[in-house]
Amino acid sequence: MFEKLEKVLMPLAEAIGNNKYLVSIRDGFLISTPLLIAGSIFLVIANLPIPGFSEWVASIPIADGTLATYLSKPSDATFSLMAIFATFGIAYSYANQVKSDSLFCAAAALMAWFLIMPYTVTGSVEVGGEAVDVALSGIPLGWVGAKGIFVGIFCAFGATAIYTWVKNRGWVIKMPAGVPPTVTESFSSLLIPITMTMTIFFFINVVFGLFGTNVFDIVFQFLQTPLLGLGDTLGAMVVAYLFLHAFWFFGINGGSVVGAVFNPILQTLAAENLEFFRTGVGEGHIICQQFQDLFATFGGCGSTLSLLIAMVLFCKSARIKQLSRLAFVPGIFNINEPIVFGLPIVMNPVIIIPFILVPTLNIVISYFAMDLGIVPICSGVQVPWTMPLGISGLIATNWAGGVLQILLLIMGVFIYLPFIKTIDNQYLRDEEQAALEAETAVEDDIDLDDLSFDDL
Repeated sequence: MFEKLEKVLMPLAEAIGNNKYLVSIRDGFLISTPLLIAGSIFLVIANLPIPGFSEWVASIPIADGTLATYLSKPSDATFSLMAIFATFGIAYSYANQVKSDSLFCAAAALMAWFLIMPYTVTGSVEVGGEAVDVALSGIPLGWVGAKGIFVGIFCAFGATAIYTWVKNRGWVIKMPAGVPPTVTESFSSLLIPITMTMTIFFFINVVFGLFGTNVFDIVFQFLQTPLLGLGDTLGAMVVAYLFLHAFWFFGINGGSVVGAVFNPILQTLAAENLEFFRTGVGEGHIICQQFQDLFATFGGCGSTLSLLIAMVLFCKSARIKQLSRLAFVPGIFNINEPIVFGLPIVMNPVIIIPFILVPTLNIVISYFAMDLGIVPICSGVQVPWTMPLGISGLIATNWAGGVLQILLLIMGVFIYLPFIKTIDNQYLRDEEQAALEAETAVEDDIDLDDLSFDDL
């Protein structure tokens, strides 16, 4: 069975791992991750779960605003602009994949993205006691935030491809001798590719405008919304994690393979959650990036922190005791490679059942706990994935989230226990056998001190 499964999964993992588009999306989003975490720190400070704290922060005047206004600025400069960072990062990463000018391709992608964006901000103002709808020129924050991510992905790939194709064709402007090298580079090598990229996206914008719409509205309505709706389901999350852990079983980094496809959806859902909690606009989602990181696989893939605790408390073999001592501290911070490759979990048919079962149960139980309102959904605040269990759940939701994590951890210990004890007993037998063989070898050795001529 494992051989047949390997024949299916190995080519799939290789295809995804070598796909330039998926790799570029995965690596491109990493550029925004530290920015989002930094912005989350200020957001958490402004909304500490202390009664009356938010009101107190909002009551401190600073210039023409309040302390709360200024504390919200870091999150506005990160979460509200995350599509800009994603577009730049994906184009930069894709340009590296195709051996092109990464910085100029990223700039061209941003230019193309802003070129097709509708510069209209709608709202209402009160005139004479009546609300009047108005439309003003400006850049809508919704499009530069979560709603604009998918258009940004298309622009990153499209602009980079056009720029690279034109430059590789050798379409350049010849500059006279004596012109400084930097000027020559800007005008001879870059001007025509940038101009061609701009021209193509200009016509794209015109075509959509002739039909009374724009690229952003079409992509959001007919692609992004259905994909987010599909990703925001329990079934999609369970299926994704079945594949993720199956890849890990064969020694393939399942997080990288599955995350290349699934993480853009999860991160967009998390951004919408943050916008919902901050402004009340839109709706919240149970499934999101924080749900995955903090409630599905805390302790690393397979939620192996539960396995580590079972190893520490109940195992007796020297091999597992030594491994658990080495892996316990990294495991607290959700780093579990010592367990995955040291136990090992890879290609170990005994441990594969709980390795898949525990995170699946974590997902199902956490989903229904949030769906029933027992635990709040994640607020969208970016919590570092190395944050220890309990604290991370508290920050992402409230005290109920931290308690849920602890209960899931305990459940995982009991699920892993019979399987790790089977391995532990095998290791004990191997160690006893090795000790017996070593003792026998010592007894069979000839010691010259035992020889005596009196015995002859």
